[in-house]
Amino acid sequence: MYFDSNRFYWATGIEDTFITATHESTGRSLDEYELTDHYRRWSEDLGLIREIGIRHARYGIPWHIIQPQRNTWNWDWPDQVLTRMFDLGINPILDLIHYGLPSWIEGAYLNPDYPSLIAEYAHKVASRYKGRVTWYTPFNEPRIGAWYCGKIGWWPPFYRGWNGFLKVLLQICKGIIETEKALKACDPNNVIVAVDATDLYFSKDPNMENQVRLRQEIVFLALDLMHSKVQERHPLWSWLLKNHISENEISWFEGKTTRPDILGINMYPMFTQKELFERSGRVRYAMRYAGGEMVDQLCQMYWQRYKTPLMITETASVGSVRRRLRWLDESIAAVKKIRQQEMPLVGYTWWPLFSLVGWGYRQGKHPMSRYMLHMGLWDLDSNLDRNRTEVADRFREYASANISELETHV
Repeated sequence: MYFDSNRFYWATGIEDTFITATHESTGRSLDEYELTDHYRRWSEDLGLIREIGIRHARYGIPWHIIQPQRNTWNWDWPDQVLTRMFDLGINPILDLIHYGLPSWIEGAYLNPDYPSLIAEYAHKVASRYKGRVTWYTPFNEPRIGAWYCGKIGWWPPFYRGWNGFLKVLLQICKGIIETEKALKACDPNNVIVAVDATDLYFSKDPNMENQVRLRQEIVFLALDLMHSKVQERHPLWSWLLKNHISENEISWFEGKTTRPDILGINMYPMFTQKELFERSGRVRYAMRYAGGEMVDQLCQMYWQRYKTPLMITETASVGSVRRRLRWLDESIAAVKKIRQQEMPLVGYTWWPLFSLVGWGYRQGKHPMSRYMLHMGLWDLDSNLDRNRTEVADRFREYASANISELETHV
């Protein structure tokens, strides 16, 4: 599957966060494939994708299983799963990393060898599946990965504060650049889908204007680094130096601009829109549920800043089927409007295919059912059985009936 900007790509995906490090208090890890029983039901789950006529799937392969030790490689899992996907006519958009790393990489992202290790891994994967897997996401949501690993200390290497966030983010971005080079070196026709999370900040307090501007610029920082945009006149230049990032660390990115084929943006009506306010002398935020206009606003922002074809690589609403259906209708209506403006928005992904386990499970002590987030086309019940919802039927209708309407720019 090679990239055709005149096509529109409908996709779904299976939540694939892999945090294998156990929490010191609870003893829990966060391997979504294990928690949702996907390791056992993978063939059935892939059949669900085909059942609704979707031909493209964002799908993560577990690096910690493929390379359990530095010089040990085990391809049994990805070989089985990807072969099944090919047989079903499903084209994978392969996530190489969805946050977690193998435990043998000491220091996780702050290991100085991390960029070369992920590049080696990427080259191994691309070589093994050359000509069969052609779409790759080098790293899902670098900013969110840096936040959980470096700012709030939930995941390895468990750093806290803005300096930790920035050090992890710089390493992640270096790894993405090296990964893209490795993928293109293996096959120049490989399609790079650079995926990051979106956020829209606002405040009703005029005194928060500077904080709103700062937080919004941080949203773009990973992509700006990888596009060599972070130079002395960049809005975050002084802030980076203030947080002990040296000019030498920033200069590593000069002349190493990445050129992804598609810029994937992840957006959720319940998470993406954030209102800033001050409480007890600290900056706080509250997430405000957004409407379909958020899709247009975000696409405009990213297109104007990067001039790269866009794809909605994750979106869904959490909660009742009715609420999910409303977001599906609103967001796809927004997609149609954007396409009529001749903006190159080339795809839409409902994420996830079925319910996922919220990330608070790893450090929480309640039963897993308390952390289950029903955001998918299928719901998981107490036995982890997959129960089809009306959202799956509606999504199938859109993907089949509206494909010709969305296929070519108006």
